[in-house]
Amino acid sequence: MHDHSAHTVAGPGPLAFVVLVVAAAGVALYVRAATRLRRRGDVWPRRRDASVAAGAGAVAVAAVVSLPGGPFTSHMADHLLVGMVGPLLIVLGRPVTLLLRTVPAGRARSGLLTVLHSRPAELLTVPVVGAILDMGGLWVLYRTPLFATMHDDALVATLVHVHVFAAGMLFTFAICRLDPLRRRYGLPYLAVVLLAAGAAHAVLAKMLYAHPPPGTVFEASDLQAGAQLMYYGGDAVGVAIAVVLAVRWYGEVGRARSRAERILDRAG
Repeated sequence: MHDHSAHTVAGPGPLAFVVLVVAAAGVALYVRAATRLRRRGDVWPRRRDASVAAGAGAVAVAAVVSLPGGPFTSHMADHLLVGMVGPLLIVLGRPVTLLLRTVPAGRARSGLLTVLHSRPAELLTVPVVGAILDMGGLWVLYRTPLFATMHDDALVATLVHVHVFAAGMLFTFAICRLDPLRRRYGLPYLAVVLLAAGAAHAVLAKMLYAHPPPGTVFEASDLQAGAQLMYYGGDAVGVAIAVVLAVRWYGEVGRARSRAERILDRAG
């Protein structure tokens, strides 16, 4: 049994510089591509640049800055930034769409489309699969000795943080579906998956409020504050994703109505 009450459980320190460099490079490449797109006369809202920069910044802050609160509360703030807030902000920037619009026509573009429309990519972007990888990973992390192991093993900690970010990106990408994907899903289905994932996240937070991860000991106030942050923070991000779905659905309905009206006008 490890007493973590006097130690931080944030991301691995030696990787902080790497995360910072990768985040900065990613934002720089995104802004460069968006600028090139605008210079040739295409429309690309600057709010997407800001969203990607904020998302990458959230991930970098979690890796570099020691967030306030007790060890568990600080860790949970990292979890929200790396696994939920950062991925949502990056996905809102539609990075895959930008890449497709800036990659020259030819082998590079056709190869990228082949990967996006491949069977493995289609499977990974099934909303239920994304939810299982994301929420299932969190249940394994917090309800098994993995959390305690992560605290004592830098390699395990690195792998866990990479998984949290990757699974968060995959789930958000699969639910929001703002970038071009081969398969389409109806709003009711996406809403049900989002609701189920949110429920799994909330139940886990409530369990952590009373029972720390196996093999760890935290002060009750720290444990409860971290669990509450997980609960309410997860709800807030879930509501934000629901708003994204609603806005996308409203836009699709409006475009469909406009097409129908044009067809009727031509027929008349």
